Amino acid sequence: MSVLVKEPEAIMQSVQGFSEDTVRAHSAARNEPAWMLEFRLDAWRQFETMPWPSANDEAWRRTRLTGFDIANFKPLAVSSGTVEKAELSRLLQEEINEMDSAASMVFEDSSLRYSVFHAKLSECGVIFADLQSAVREHPDLVQKYFMTKAVKPGLNKFTALHAALWDTGTFVYVPAKARVTLPLQVILNQVSDGVGGYHHTLVVTEEGAEVTVVDDLLGAKDGMQASVVELVIGNSSVVRYMNLQDFDHSAWNFLTGRAVLGRDADLRWIQVSWGSRLTKAFLDVDLQGTGGHAELLGIYFPIGHQHIDHQTLQIHRAPHCFSDLLFNGALKDKSRSVYMGVIQVFPGAQKTDAYQRNGNLILDATARADSIPGLEIQADDVRCTHAATAAQVEEEYVFYLMARGLSRAQAERMIVQGFFQAVLDRVPVESVVHKLERVIERKIGG
Repeated sequence: MSVLVKEPEAIMQSVQGFSEDTVRAHSAARNEPAWMLEFRLDAWRQFETMPWPSANDEAWRRTRLTGFDIANFKPLAVSSGTVEKAELSRLLQEEINEMDSAASMVFEDSSLRYSVFHAKLSECGVIFADLQSAVREHPDLVQKYFMTKAVKPGLNKFTALHAALWDTGTFVYVPAKARVTLPLQVILNQVSDGVGGYHHTLVVTEEGAEVTVVDDLLGAKDGMQASVVELVIGNSSVVRYMNLQDFDHSAWNFLTGRAVLGRDADLRWIQVSWGSRLTKAFLDVDLQGTGGHAELLGIYFPIGHQHIDHQTLQIHRAPHCFSDLLFNGALKDKSRSVYMGVIQVFPGAQKTDAYQRNGNLILDATARADSIPGLEIQADDVRCTHAATAAQVEEEYVFYLMARGLSRAQAERMIVQGFFQAVLDRVPVESVVHKLERVIERKIGG
C-alpha cells in the first residue's frame, strides 16, 4: 500500500461571480489542455442560453427553487494541498476507517487532500485517480468518456453548469476481466461555507470487469453542489455503486446520474439521501445491450423542512433485459419527499422485465410524500409493473413493541430500521452494508 502525495495545481485565490472569465481562469489555474478549456466554454454557452427550471416544467412542478439564487454562492472554493492521513480531521479519518476498501480518496472543497492505493490494482491495469490528474495522464480515455456516453452537458441547466465548472472528481477505469473485490472509496467534504461545488464521478468498465465504488458526500453549509455521476458499463461486467449524500441541511443539492449498460452487464446502484435543504436527483439506467440487469435501490429520511426529490428513468432499448427499482423513505416533522419514476420500453425491446416500487413511511402528520410512478411501453411482449405506497406507522405495531418495554421513540426507530432493511437486504457488498447500517443507526438515533 502506498500513499500518493501529489501537490495539485493551485486554483485562483478568488473569482468574481459566475461568468465566462471565471471558467477561463478556473481552467488556466489547473493548466488544463486546450480541449478541456473548449469543452468548458461550450458548456458555459449552453448554460447561459438555457432557462432556469420553473413550475411549468413537469420535472420541477413539485420542487420549487424558492429562495435559490446562484448569485448567493461563490462560484469556486480555494484549493489546498495533500496531507497525510493523520493530518485529516477526525471526522474524515472516521469516514475512511468505517469501511474496508481497496483504495480511498479524500477531497476537501476543490482539491484532493489524501489518497491511498493498493499497488496490485495498478498491476491489473486499474485506474483510480482524481479526475484532474486523469485529464493530464490519461487524456485519450477521459476525452472519450467524459460527458460523452452517459450524461451530456446540455441535459439540463445544472449539468451545463457542472460541465463548465467541475472541480473535484474521480476517474475509475477497470480493464477487461479485472476484478476489484473491495470497494473504491471516495469522500468529498465541502468545508467552505457558501460555495458552489461540482463533483464528478466517471466509472468505465471493459468486458468482464467488476468493481464497487462508494461516493460519500459531506458538508456544503449554505452552499450548493451540482454533481454528475457517469457509469459506462461494458459487456458482461459488474458494477456496484453507492452515492451516500449527507450534506448540511442548509445545502442545495442537484445530482444528475446515468448508467449505460452493455450486453449482459450487471448494475446495482444504491442511492442514500440524508442531508441537504433541497435535493433534486435525476437517476437513469439505460439498458442498451441484450440481457442487461439493473437494480436501483434508494433510501431517504428527510426531517425538519428538508425537501428530497428523486426522478428516475429505467430505459429499455434492447430485448431480454431486467430492471428493478425499490426506493423506501421515512419522513418526519414538516419534511417532504417527491418520487417520480418512469419505465420506458422502446420498440423492439421484447421480453423486458421491469419493476418499480416506492414506499413512504410517514412519521408525522405534517410530513408529505408525493409518488408518481409511470410506464411508457412501446413493445407488446413485456412484463412491467409499478407501485407506490404512503402510510403512517401502525399504532398496533408501536403498542406491541412498547408492551415489551420499549419507549415510543425506541419503537418508532425499530420500525423505521426494519423499513429500510428491505433495501439493505439487497445490497450485495458486505462492507457497504455495514457502513449503511451504521449511518442509518446514527440518522435514526439523531
